[in-house]
Amino acid sequence: MGIDWSKELSEQLDWHWKNHLRPRLETLTDDEYLWEPVEDCWTIRPGENGESTIDWAYPEPSPPPVTTIAWRLAHIIIGVFAMRTASHFGGPPVDYQTFPYAASAKDALKQLDDAYTRWRDGVRGLTAEDLERPCGEAEGPYAEYPFATLVLHINREAIHHGAEILLLRDLHTRRD
Repeated sequence: MGIDWSKELSEQLDWHWKNHLRPRLETLTDDEYLWEPVEDCWTIRPGENGESTIDWAYPEPSPPPVTTIAWRLAHIIIGVFAMRTASHFGGPPVDYQTFPYAASAKDALKQLDDAYTRWRDGVRGLTAEDLERPCGEAEGPYAEYPFATLVLHINREAIHHGAEILLLRDLHTRRD
């Protein structure tokens, strides 16, 4: 009996999503979303014409700035899920410069759910052969790595950054 690796890889992240991360974000407030726990945080900021922008610099400063929940959600939405979905599963093109950043927690969670669902569904549609093939040029220096390596990386990123968001929520709840 063979192992359905697409299912196993998607279920790894889906379990975390359904049982840990997403339920704890249901009650996210706008205050938490934009809370800056220290000075000089990177966040999402209101921009001209009602469009929000993200704080960003390349190369990233050292040490990197503390980021808000809004910033971290945008990173997961764009850099973790949406850009990869666009590159590998025919999703809409997306980048940090033109993305319509959410000004509210409710809108950010809608963007998160949409980006996650597209990525998850793309992974579920992969065959064993797809998982063995190289990621391709969209992954830069990792182009020759097997696609399964990319899926594992995205799983780690979503779990890692999701845990950071939940920690920020815990800190917000217990602030002085």
